[in-house]
Amino acid sequence: MRRRASRLTALDGGRPADQARTGAVVTAESTSLAGESRREPDRRGVVSRGPQVYLRTLRPEDLEYLSEWAEDAFVARMVGSEFLNAYKHVYDKDPSFFDAVLMDTTQVVLMVEANRGWTKPLGLARLFNIHLLEGYAFLEVVLTEQKALRRGFGVEAGKLISYYGVDVLGLRRIEAKVYEYNVLSANSLRRNGFHQEGLLRKAGYQDGRYWDVLVFGILKDEIDEQRKKDKPYLPLADTEGNALDAS
Repeated sequence: MRRRASRLTALDGGRPADQARTGAVVTAESTSLAGESRREPDRRGVVSRGPQVYLRTLRPEDLEYLSEWAEDAFVARMVGSEFLNAYKHVYDKDPSFFDAVLMDTTQVVLMVEANRGWTKPLGLARLFNIHLLEGYAFLEVVLTEQKALRRGFGVEAGKLISYYGVDVLGLRRIEAKVYEYNVLSANSLRRNGFHQEGLLRKAGYQDGRYWDVLVFGILKDEIDEQRKKDKPYLPLADTEGNALDAS
């Protein structure tokens, strides 16, 4: 899939089709071992950038991180990510998963990196079940670094990929679902202007019991209102955006 840079708050990372799979996925921030460092991050393939974090394209070497995250029990409990589950159970962690993700026009998967102070990605952000005709998609933000929690990294990653959805994909609505016990993710969504629109009673299963699932949503005009408060989120420079101009 060819990706072309666009001088918007978010740069073009692909053009998903209007056909999508069904299935609820829960958004969450979660934990694993962290590694802070003064090493400057590798900024190849940057798609969107904020004051604290930036989003970049997925690389083959990122499968190593996905493999670790797919085995993290806390990630599984808090997120229940179909993306990580597919890598672990459907593809059995086979390298072909990378090409499958690139070819999947119903989702956009981006890695979350800190602008400074971290030796590896903080997690991932993705839009999935993208329906271009109807103009909506689902959001998932997964932070896997223990020390990255409660620093606003997940909130900022959610902003950036939401701006991407509006600017590049032309979305008018973004949805997210959260387990009732995942207060951190629910609060992160609210901070980004999402409204709780409903509750799916006993729709999630974890730890041998059923849990309610909270349903959140945000509309394009509400995202635009949030953007007015985020003046630091400016378009990338041409030199950075050109990193996406590759097949």
